[in-house]
Amino acid sequence: MEKSKELVKILIDKGYTIAFAESCTGGMMASSIVDVPDASKVLNASFVTYANVTKAKYAHVNPKTIEKYGAVSEEVAKEMAEGVANEVGADVSVGISGIAGPSGGTDEKPVGTVCFGFYIDGVTHTVTKHFDHSDRNEVRINSVNFATQWLVDTLK
Repeated sequence: MEKSKELVKILIDKGYTIAFAESCTGGMMASSIVDVPDASKVLNASFVTYANVTKAKYAHVNPKTIEKYGAVSEEVAKEMAEGVANEVGADVSVGISGIAGPSGGTDEKPVGTVCFGFYIDGVTHTVTKHFDHSDRNEVRINSVNFATQWLVDTLK
């Protein structure tokens, strides 16, 4: 909660709005912002794009990108972040796609693999993290904590 408060303050100070396209976190990232007073000053929109068809429709991910790299990939997370930012006119956005488990992992992309796209003022960065997957919600919480910390560190 403290990091979310810090993020909201930074966004307010910079005059930025933020948007999310979330898959494995299921809206948890947006919820962490909504928990903070003054969230309405910064939160533009949030889409839970769990299915590939919704990634394409609402976050404007090219279906060919999903086909080539898989839904859990930096390429898809990048397009999710850019797509939602462009759709709603946000200054900052985050795309998150991963495998929270307990099933669905592969040798190449084990359970706990989460890909992030971070869009800030027209520039997009991508990161892949591997979280301990002892618990599905732990992967989701760790994903939100990582994304929040990454944004705080980068926007400071």
